[in-house]
Amino acid sequence: MGLIAFLVLLGAFFLVAELVFLPGVTFGLILSLLSYGAAIYFAFARLGFVAGVITIVIVAALSLLVTVLSLRAKTWQRLALKDKVTSKSMDTPAESVSVGARGRCVSRLSPMGKVDIDGKVYEAKSVDAYIDQRSEVEVVGFENFTVIVKRVD
Repeated sequence: MGLIAFLVLLGAFFLVAELVFLPGVTFGLILSLLSYGAAIYFAFARLGFVAGVITIVIVAALSLLVTVLSLRAKTWQRLALKDKVTSKSMDTPAESVSVGARGRCVSRLSPMGKVDIDGKVYEAKSVDAYIDQRSEVEVVGFENFTVIVKRVD
């Protein structure tokens, strides 16, 4: 009797593992079916026809219950992390530099290089082909963490 109950619970565990942790792999489903099948076989072989039918009904009901509980969103929201990550590794240039700001090239922009704007050095991309070092530039836009600049005439 204890072996049959253990196999039924083991089958339910493998079914939950298949539904939640290993979807699409079917490894958990195969183990679940093997556990359920062994439990039903032992129930019929050792305890008789009535116990076998009762085991089938318990397996079916438990499988339905486990499936419904596993697929409900609220069941797993209790275990999920609720903290939101609001920090970031660094500010984007668009947050600290405005379009129209002026600065100087720290290195030659061909078309990428470094510019100094208000005492801070940024990675920059030239709209023009090349801009020499120490040339004055103006910010015309942003692309991710890159400042887009043009030469001031």
